[in-house]
Amino acid sequence: MRQLRLSRRRAIELLAGLSATLACGLGSVLRAQTQPARPGRREFNVRDFGAAGDGATLDTAAVQRTIDAAADVRGRVIVPGGRNYLVGTLELKGGIDFHLADDAVLRASTRPDDYAGGAAVLAAVRGRRNRVAGLEPDPAERAANLLTAHEAHGLSISGTGRIDGRFREFMASYDEKDEWWRAGPFRPNLAVLFGCRDLEVRDLTFHDAAIRSLHLVGCERVLVDGVKVRSQLDMPNTDGIDPDHCRDVEIRNCDVVCGDDAITVKASRAFASWGESSNIRVHDCVIETQDAGLKIGTETACPVHNVRFERCTILGSSRGLCIQLRDEADVHDVLFRDITFKARCHSDPWWGRGEAISFTALPRTADTRLGRLQDIRVENVTGFAENSVRISGCRESRIRGVAFDNVAVTLDRESKYRGGAWDNRPTTSGYPQIEEHGTPGIDVRFADSVALRRCRIAWGPHRPDYFTHALEARDVTGLSYPGFAGESAHPERDAAVSVS
Repeated sequence: MRQLRLSRRRAIELLAGLSATLACGLGSVLRAQTQPARPGRREFNVRDFGAAGDGATLDTAAVQRTIDAAADVRGRVIVPGGRNYLVGTLELKGGIDFHLADDAVLRASTRPDDYAGGAAVLAAVRGRRNRVAGLEPDPAERAANLLTAHEAHGLSISGTGRIDGRFREFMASYDEKDEWWRAGPFRPNLAVLFGCRDLEVRDLTFHDAAIRSLHLVGCERVLVDGVKVRSQLDMPNTDGIDPDHCRDVEIRNCDVVCGDDAITVKASRAFASWGESSNIRVHDCVIETQDAGLKIGTETACPVHNVRFERCTILGSSRGLCIQLRDEADVHDVLFRDITFKARCHSDPWWGRGEAISFTALPRTADTRLGRLQDIRVENVTGFAENSVRISGCRESRIRGVAFDNVAVTLDRESKYRGGAWDNRPTTSGYPQIEEHGTPGIDVRFADSVALRRCRIAWGPHRPDYFTHALEARDVTGLSYPGFAGESAHPERDAAVSVS
């Protein structure tokens, strides 16, 4: 099934004729060559330190010895190709290049004891389940890390090899009704890096993650280039690339397939001491997911600002472009530009209801003092969706300063899943989590200073009764829509524009 999916992706990229996507593809070919070592840098081969590479012998200790030796002289760790290296937690060090050469595979051990803190994670999850019957633990509470680093400055992770998360071996079952995998009591992240400066991650493939692939926490001056993520589309919590409390980050030329959010800028509460997320640029990436394609949030415990998403192609998602403000910090100065997307519904447990663009501000709980979402620009964006473009603040926090320019969306129904609703999760503040509602092309509410310039709404041939206006606005000030084009889905019943 995966081979068929990849072939379809490549065909779409070629036929689309998008220069950015073609550039991304050509760049991937060029990057496939093994990175040359820095002149004069000593190389340390894990085989020389005792790694068997037979896929059965646990090689954690041998690879860690290699890392530690290379760190003393800021050398290069070579994990040679043609072999599979079974490992648990590896602690990467500053100044080294950890290089998976050719087709080398790091293979995740399935034993919690092979991970730093893994046994404690498993015990905590089981204990929580025992205390509260039927309560599913938060994914972060059941995860250890395969690759990790702590303030490892000048670290590089490179090569054309693969990190294999072996997701299926961490699953409890497949839920046919909900159409997703249910995880077992323990599953490792593939890479979580903390507080690293001058960090580079290049050309690797993160494969079959059981939970997150690449999670960057509190890192600064970061380049993620040419990375591939190949996780299962029907596996929840498998985020692709998450810069969290990070600053000065560039993510480029990446190709992400995963079940959960593909590329997500956040500021999670668990790591709030690392401060804001700012100056982050994501560009020339290709994405396929069953959650949000390009996203900020939902975790915004610290400010998030100066974020740019540009020249990306979203082949599939549940929400194409997404900002979810649910916490106390502000999100502002965000740009989405030169993006194509597709968004559709999936089975009920999945987050999102096929919203084309979803910018929402809702309190996470009844006690949340919600921050503000403002100064958002969307330029030259085109897409297909089964649900609305949403700009939706709330009584507690109105959205301010949103400018769309040359945004064109076609709405139609092609999936079998129910429509006529928006997904507001996560919130327990009194607002509905799943909000039954008609489907206008663009919906704006509890917002101020919203400009929709040269925007276009079109409807496909499948128009259920709940498809409504091209533009609907309520409790909005400073709304303008010069050059707006589009009629309602049912012109005999609804006006093209409804403002109240």
